[in-house]
Amino acid sequence: MSIVWEQLEQYQPTVLKMIAKIVQKGRVAHAYLFEGQRGTGKKDVSILFAKSLFCINRNGYKPCNDCINCRRIDSGNHPDVHIIEPDGQSIKKAQIEALQAEFSKTGVESNKKLYIIEHADRMTVNAANSLLKFLEEPNSETVAILLTEQYHRMLNTIVSRCQVLSFKPLPPNAIADYLKEQHIPSHFALLAAYVTNNREHALELSRDDWFAQARKIVLQLYEALHKNYLQALFIVQEQWIQHFVEKQQIDLGLDLLLYLYKDLIYIQLGETEKVVYKDQISYLNQLALTLSQKRIAENMTAILQAKARLNTNMNPQLLMEQLVLKLQEGD
Repeated sequence: MSIVWEQLEQYQPTVLKMIAKIVQKGRVAHAYLFEGQRGTGKKDVSILFAKSLFCINRNGYKPCNDCINCRRIDSGNHPDVHIIEPDGQSIKKAQIEALQAEFSKTGVESNKKLYIIEHADRMTVNAANSLLKFLEEPNSETVAILLTEQYHRMLNTIVSRCQVLSFKPLPPNAIADYLKEQHIPSHFALLAAYVTNNREHALELSRDDWFAQARKIVLQLYEALHKNYLQALFIVQEQWIQHFVEKQQIDLGLDLLLYLYKDLIYIQLGETEKVVYKDQISYLNQLALTLSQKRIAENMTAILQAKARLNTNMNPQLLMEQLVLKLQEGD
């Protein structure tokens, strides 16, 4: 099923508003640069933009998503819409030259042609120079859309020839809604959305058995922290250390723990709609009655300090054991 205008408008309203004006007024530039973090919808919007330009039954600025042109663009089979992806780790000069050769021909079904270059920052120097020559001699019927997550790595000479559209990071609730549409359970969707702030990464993470087990271990540790110091240490030594191996994994585990304490603050402030661990609300409600906001804030600070120490050569087990001790103090 193709993504429709209304869905993307929820994620990137400013960008979609600009594209709507471009299509409605017929003032289409010869080159665009979509820049923003991974998972912010750049590829989806570029496909939607292409459909708006080629759609046979367009309603104002919105493509119908059902005509032959829209369907072929969705399936990657439209003869006048080309998508260039990195060949291995980079986009090579030969790929750009092949594109130029293709676009020197008359359009198969009209004079209009459009190409999308994914990860445009990965072009080799020779490829970038070839593209630059292409952009310097624009064809009024040819539209280029370059996508990048590394705006600072793009050649200034290429950027200066493009209209730049910046994609903002998606709000966690929008990411969570997307995950639920992909049949991810609610309690995984919201948590994955918050710890990644990235739609694609959140989807990958929430489908990973490692993440489900990580959440389980964090909840067990959290409960033990408020009951039995020795049990909490046992969980760290026997479960945490074996599961959270890489620094990135430990950092994620600490984030999962941090959000539990944030949830306590939200509950105490009466802002339960902001709670991330919604399936744990009954237990968190009880715990929120026993801890002061000062104590919760101190615990959150201790977790943030542990995250900062990850960048040193501190032993991960020692780091976690010291954190458990700090989180226990005063409870």
